[in-house]
Amino acid sequence: MRNLSKVFPSSEAAVADIKSSSTLIIGGFGVCGVPENLLKAIRKKGIQDLNIYTNLSGTNTYGPGLLVGAKMVSNFHASYVGANEELERQYLNGEIELELIPQGTLIEKFRAGTLGIHAFYTPTGAGSLVEEGGFPMKYSRGGKNIEKYSEPKKSIVKNGKKYILEEAVTGDVGIIKAWKGDTFGNLIYRKTARNSNADIAGASKITIAEVEELVPVGSLDPDHIHTPGALITRIVKGEHYEKPIGVLTLNTGQNLKIPGTPEQIKRKLRITKRAAKEIKDGMYVNLGIGMPTLIPNFIDKNINIVIHGENGILGIGPYPLEGQQDPDLTNAGKETITMIPGASSFASSTSFGIIRGNHLDLTILGGLQVSENADLANWVVPGKMVKGMGGAMDLVSSKTKCVVCMEHIAKGTSKVVKKCTLPLTGKNIVKLLITDLGVFEFTETSEMRLIEIAEGTSLDFIKEKTEASFSIATDLKKML
Repeated sequence: MRNLSKVFPSSEAAVADIKSSSTLIIGGFGVCGVPENLLKAIRKKGIQDLNIYTNLSGTNTYGPGLLVGAKMVSNFHASYVGANEELERQYLNGEIELELIPQGTLIEKFRAGTLGIHAFYTPTGAGSLVEEGGFPMKYSRGGKNIEKYSEPKKSIVKNGKKYILEEAVTGDVGIIKAWKGDTFGNLIYRKTARNSNADIAGASKITIAEVEELVPVGSLDPDHIHTPGALITRIVKGEHYEKPIGVLTLNTGQNLKIPGTPEQIKRKLRITKRAAKEIKDGMYVNLGIGMPTLIPNFIDKNINIVIHGENGILGIGPYPLEGQQDPDLTNAGKETITMIPGASSFASSTSFGIIRGNHLDLTILGGLQVSENADLANWVVPGKMVKGMGGAMDLVSSKTKCVVCMEHIAKGTSKVVKKCTLPLTGKNIVKLLITDLGVFEFTETSEMRLIEIAEGTSLDFIKEKTEASFSIATDLKKML
């Protein structure tokens, strides 16, 4: 018979029986909604060879990265490495095995594990290393040789579209964070701190929830409960919360501050101002991390749009005023934000359902390379830069119009290429490419065509700096 009173006296007591070599599933998004007290308690145990599944890796000193930094992890599975330089270092030096999984797929693996679904088909990752295998998962010590590559996955084609088979993830212990909970284990999350926590609940043999407020049974309105107690095994009130902010971004009323040299800033402004012209009134829009996050600053004030964040929000508003920042409210770039009237927050699985279900009108992403066949590479430079695909593969596998913003040249080399030499994010998915030199569209037959040219740039210069073959529109215009 189930024990309906699940309260543990401390975080250390709640994790006391976790052993070395356990598989842990950890909630949170970057540093938002992270079960920080439980992670600190696990670190104190000094156990080894943990197998960790989590959406993002946190930082070197916070979130799941806390365990990586303590050398307690042998296998790490995530969608994005991001700011965790220590995880990247350990991986490239052969100290840890790393599996990168598209964010929406990873979230669905958690949800499937909770719901008792063994496997599912998804279009995300088709035509990439996710489907074909060959991603270096484990280097030898020192990083000179590769010991293990990812395996290819089964696929089917339905109505002309390829889907790949993905298996559910279940763990020994799931650790999650909620805002409020009662002694039955019913949970309520707050704003974007819900993220993957709600989908992880129930995917492990034991699910431990830490909460900021623990209340008696009957204190929570049943209609407001996000996770029912049947999915929770243990609950504990967190002893102390730091709740740091990943990227503090404020509306200071001053001019927009963009990192880089004056020439780099000039190029970024040219690209983002032009990209803003693609956003039309009434659109649901997803803006990727990096340069695309600047675009809202240049949208016509008369245009009303709804900005989507894959961490679980529709209706992202401006950066907050100083003093109004909220660590439970961030965008996919981990920046502090506000919400517009009519905004909503939800679990990560709903967020990716919105993407895969084709409920967005436009997505704007950054890029490392774009090919003349409309292929995009933007998630890894093997052996050098390991960031991860995050939600990009999910976005490009949907029917949403995909616009890519990137500088045309990097270190003297064209990023607009005949064929991508970096691992692909998606094949034949770019509809519009905006660089600092011009704007290229891709036709239904994937022909690449220059339709706008930047002021002060010549056709000869673009041809010289573009590896890809392209045609020129008969009504070639100046870049807006």
